[in-house]
Amino acid sequence: RLAGADDPFVEHAFLAALEQSGSVGSGSGWLPKHVLLRDGDALLGALPLYLKEHSYGEYVFDFGWANAAMRAGIRYYPKLVSMVPFTPATGRRFLIAPDVNEQAVVGALLDGALEARKQLRASSVHLHFMSPQEGQLVARDGRFLARLSSQFHWQNRGFASFDDHLATFRSAVRKEVRKERRRVAEAGIEVSVVQGEALSPREWSALRGFYFDTCEKHGSGPYLNSAFFDIIARTHAQRVVAVLARDRGEIVAGALNFEKGANLYGRYWGCSRDYDSLHFELCYHRLIERAIERGQQRFEAGAQGIHKLRRGLLPTAIYNACHVADPRLAEAVRDFLQREEANVRFELAQLAHHGPSHRDGS
Repeated sequence: RLAGADDPFVEHAFLAALEQSGSVGSGSGWLPKHVLLRDGDALLGALPLYLKEHSYGEYVFDFGWANAAMRAGIRYYPKLVSMVPFTPATGRRFLIAPDVNEQAVVGALLDGALEARKQLRASSVHLHFMSPQEGQLVARDGRFLARLSSQFHWQNRGFASFDDHLATFRSAVRKEVRKERRRVAEAGIEVSVVQGEALSPREWSALRGFYFDTCEKHGSGPYLNSAFFDIIARTHAQRVVAVLARDRGEIVAGALNFEKGANLYGRYWGCSRDYDSLHFELCYHRLIERAIERGQQRFEAGAQGIHKLRRGLLPTAIYNACHVADPRLAEAVRDFLQREEANVRFELAQLAHHGPSHRDGS
């Protein structure tokens, strides 16, 4: 009820699937410590919150802070983190009932998070991938340090079609995208977009396999386990959108995505063999095309990846915040964040200049 209209990851079904599957919880380094705000029996607000014994799976990096704290003799772990585990997607951290004072609820939930920090003897509280509006609410509260990072997002500027979207590109970049799409078609690859509730057990199995295969190829252990996919298929499939590629009937690649309301989120991709430009088709072009057809306003394709810039995903500021208890570490973090923000803003401006669109000031 509090999750809002556009964020599929803070719905109960998604967060519960992480816990019920054991992808988060005991032994994972992510221990749920959610904060709830009640008025009698009425739930007014909630803050998804996790006690962390490491900094993996966050995508807003503080390994340097942890190392500096260790050298200074300051204990850094555990810490508390508010985000959807392993999900670098902007959305709601403060789940707030309608018709209440948002600033007051945010303040009360931050009270709870800071009290939890004391009780759990955590070094700090971190809020990651907040919406811009939440960033403003936290800034007005005044107890957290703002932290700026960046990603590449696509915004719908009222496009009527994919060609309408491409019309904003410089000629050379527009031709490159069309070549990418043509290569996939000429290779005889059949690409289909399938709603989660229509996915067959075989297609779910393929998507699960692609996820584990991609993790192995990148040399990282999977954050999600097999049970997570089983639970999502039962409880959260209405938010799933899959893009599948078939070569002579065999599923050779797939992208697992989530959508709700005005937002579409790319999450997990994999393939069983290499095809020229197939990654771009499944993970960017086909999803932007879908977002335009459905009138969605934003498409996020995950963390990192400057190659996204030439496919129409533009550099976008991401709002985070932190509260560090130890005054010595807090002062060092404050100094670092000021320099980091200057660098991020400079990078955003430079990347925007090298984007795919016409360089006529528009």
